[in-house]
Amino acid sequence: MADPIVALLGDKVQGKDGEVQVSSLRKEGVLGLYFSAHWCPPCRRFTPQLAEWYGKFKKTSNGDKFEIVFVSSDRSEEDCEGYYKDMPWLVLPFSLRAKKEELGNKYQVSGIPTLVFIDSQTGDVITTKARAIVGEDPEGTKFPWK
Repeated sequence: MADPIVALLGDKVQGKDGEVQVSSLRKEGVLGLYFSAHWCPPCRRFTPQLAEWYGKFKKTSNGDKFEIVFVSSDRSEEDCEGYYKDMPWLVLPFSLRAKKEELGNKYQVSGIPTLVFIDSQTGDVITTKARAIVGEDPEGTKFPWK
């Protein structure tokens, strides 16, 4: 059986310390897909909030069962890289524009910022409105938000 997370994202995403095999993200838990761009004022306001929430959540007992992948809507690779410097999670390589479009269509992303939570084993959608979770569950106590 094909890995549904690899089918969604491709073989590799980029981390702060280099490439990360997408298959390593397939574990019991939740994967967030964060659709955002540096040119978007609401994104620039939400990203620091999300980064703070992510940092706290990663320190909890469920932190190892959660990851986020930034899916950039930036207009250039340089803009994407500059914006990603402020993010503590992973990024879909900017060169995978077709994959970004595919993900946006699959999850019906009509505006940014959008945060989608999916089951990291099956790829099934948990919620396409995960931005609300950041405010409503600041300690992540309702994990896995199903």
